[in-house]
Amino acid sequence: MQRLILKNKNQIALINGVLIASGFLAKWTISNMVIFEWSLILASILGALPIIIQAYQSLRVKVVSIDVLVTIAVTGAFLIQNFEEAAIVTFLFLFGAYLEQRTLNKTRSAIKALTEMAPESALKRMEDGEFEEVEVDEVDVGDVLLVKTGAKVPVDGTVLIGEGSINEASITGESIPVAKEKGSSVFAGTILDNGTIQIVADRVGEDTTFGRIIELVEEAQDSKSEAERFIDRFSKYYTPTVLVIAFIVWLFSHNIELAITILVLGCPGALVIGVPVSNVAGIGNGASHGILLKGSEVIRDFSRLDTIVFDKTGTLTVGNPSVSDKVHYGDNIDEALEYLASVERESDHPLAKAVLEEIGQTTFSEVTNTEVVKGGGIVANVDGNRIAVGNVALMERENVDLSEKAKENIALFEESGNSLVLTSVNGELKILMGIRDQIRPGVKEDLKQLKKLGVKNLIMLSGDNQGTVDVISRELGLTEAYGNMLPEDKSAYVKKLIEEKGKIVAFVGDGVNDSPSLALANIGIAMGSGTDVAIETSDVVLMNSDFSRLPHALGLVKATARNMVQNIVIAIGVVLILLASVLFSEWMNMSIGMLVHEGSILVVILNGMRLLSYNLKSK
Repeated sequence: MQRLILKNKNQIALINGVLIASGFLAKWTISNMVIFEWSLILASILGALPIIIQAYQSLRVKVVSIDVLVTIAVTGAFLIQNFEEAAIVTFLFLFGAYLEQRTLNKTRSAIKALTEMAPESALKRMEDGEFEEVEVDEVDVGDVLLVKTGAKVPVDGTVLIGEGSINEASITGESIPVAKEKGSSVFAGTILDNGTIQIVADRVGEDTTFGRIIELVEEAQDSKSEAERFIDRFSKYYTPTVLVIAFIVWLFSHNIELAITILVLGCPGALVIGVPVSNVAGIGNGASHGILLKGSEVIRDFSRLDTIVFDKTGTLTVGNPSVSDKVHYGDNIDEALEYLASVERESDHPLAKAVLEEIGQTTFSEVTNTEVVKGGGIVANVDGNRIAVGNVALMERENVDLSEKAKENIALFEESGNSLVLTSVNGELKILMGIRDQIRPGVKEDLKQLKKLGVKNLIMLSGDNQGTVDVISRELGLTEAYGNMLPEDKSAYVKKLIEEKGKIVAFVGDGVNDSPSLALANIGIAMGSGTDVAIETSDVVLMNSDFSRLPHALGLVKATARNMVQNIVIAIGVVLILLASVLFSEWMNMSIGMLVHEGSILVVILNGMRLLSYNLKSK
């Protein structure tokens, strides 16, 4: 019976409202006080049933909830035959609960929308080579799947055959389609706008990027911040205190109606709901913009930070070295480029890859007598020519004559933060290339935005040489920058900032070597395409490694923190005004108090819901 009553609580509220309306209609139109009184009695009893059940359930677990206060108030009003206020209070309480649930559901719209994007089936290649539709749970790592136009990608995988464009809004928050071809990575939950592709499954089920997003967001929305835990403890003692105050008022004034009114006005509903709704809305907004905030506690610390420490490679820079400057010397440069490409093809060094990408399509020749010079480069024979590829030290070892012009270029390249690749043919310098990791597009503007949001210190730590670090630091306008840093050096520096200088520090990184610093910082922020370890040890994840999400994330948590304070002020302010009104005015009664009480709950919910539409660009 209890389940049936609670299940139909909204219908009971509707019947309650109809009975109250019928009673007043009978009183005002035909002056029938019998219908008026019995309509209110039935409305009071019917409306009190779900409230009494909820009060009983809370008392069973030794909690004096709002339902207990309302139950006592309604029972008292009924006993003193104030049926009008008893009926109206039950209706307002039930109707308010309905509106609360409806509006609260909207604050969870982001995670609900994400969940609905989860793929349910996949076209799997069977042993006979044909594709058959199966449940997504039946897909294993290594299976080959077919994805057609308009279909959801069922797993994280790699394109084997075909090409097309995919809407990755569920992962990155960006709706602009991304072109995919053979070798491209695709993510579960994204949608193939056009084209047909076959993919091999790399991650399935909860291990997919999409599955982890849903899991992290759900955990975050269910978590409680320090403020929420405080309010839970506060309401645990506050509600019984209101009960005691009401009893004392009745004891000294012998005014049972005044005591009952105090019970209704003292309900802490808006205070209890205000902080959670802000947190849930803030986390939901982040999820819809490709930002995972791992819990309510993250919001508090993140909103107060004054220092952000960045790893360089893959965070402030693209993480993919490329040729930024080059100079040729003498004749037969095309031939020298072919020799250079042939030698670099033998190497797996990141700089070699950058050189090959710069040269592009060319003719390769056989390479013989290869000698790797430690800390210098490579010396080899190509078509009977002695080719040396490496740094200045290697050129000196090979007795290559460096002209004054070449020395000037070398110095200029080094000042620009380049790593040098020199190429000589038979002892004559032919090619000088400067290679460096390019700064992420838009990072400079994003860092300026972070400063506007109150971040005082922007610090870069890198394992690269100090010269390169200084160049990037000057270009980006960083506060401090340190090179030649090992992972333990980075974590020690973060620890020093927190413990000795009292800074509230966020660390932004993407690699395994960043994990100690991510875990040690007050807030660890991982780039979404980084390693699993970095993502798991972080507090915030920027999906798709989109650095531009960082200013939005900081602006969002600051707005969420402000929103929480606003809701607390609204909730406490309304209770104080109501209590003052009942003590120092004659117009306040139980019905008006309940109406204002429910109104305050809706105000804090609607205030929290504003965060769902928060956008830093509009600020």
